[in-house]
Amino acid sequence: MGDEDTSKASRFIEGLCGIQADSDGSIQRLQFGQLWQQRPSCFRPVHCSLNCDKHWGETFANVITSLPFIVLGLQAPRKSWSSKLYANSLIGVGIASSLYHTSRGEVRKYLRWADYTMIATTTVCLSRALREENPKFLMTASTMLLPFQPMMVSALHMGMMEVSFAKRASVKPELRMAHSLHTMSGLMGGALFFADDCFPETPYLHAAWHLAAALGVGTCNKLLE
Repeated sequence: MGDEDTSKASRFIEGLCGIQADSDGSIQRLQFGQLWQQRPSCFRPVHCSLNCDKHWGETFANVITSLPFIVLGLQAPRKSWSSKLYANSLIGVGIASSLYHTSRGEVRKYLRWADYTMIATTTVCLSRALREENPKFLMTASTMLLPFQPMMVSALHMGMMEVSFAKRASVKPELRMAHSLHTMSGLMGGALFFADDCFPETPYLHAAWHLAAALGVGTCNKLLE
């Protein structure tokens, strides 16, 4: 094989491997990229659906239905540092959701991740506001997992909140109506959340989920009064 053939073969192999032999920096970037792609699943951000906002009308509806979270955050009780943190996180949910729904292009998937992470942050803050005695290890672990597994963190702390809500409603008659409304909105919100992924061509499902979730959040605020 001549020198020219050897050079062609070398370039072909380099092309397959994605390596540019003329630069050590490119090889290092490739190696880092390979390591990043092989990271454990627990360190991978949530894979989110980007099906909504198919036209301007749906985007408008999604942004408008994000605003109630800001209003609820402004109206939430602020009796303690934990409840203030929760109230401010609700405002953050409304802002993050609005930014996501108005975004387009490559940045959209990152804003979707930020949206989910902000929701998870709110559930952690609510859990802390309802139960100051939550184990420090649980709260620390939840905080560390927020950027990587926001949905798992949300599920855990929402479950804790549901137990707390049911217990308080069982001993406080004034909370029973709010708890019934919360249960109804929770079931409706859950159904809409999954329907949004299962039927991506159905318009305004995401906006409907916003409204159901906002109703559920409004009843949660009753626990902090």
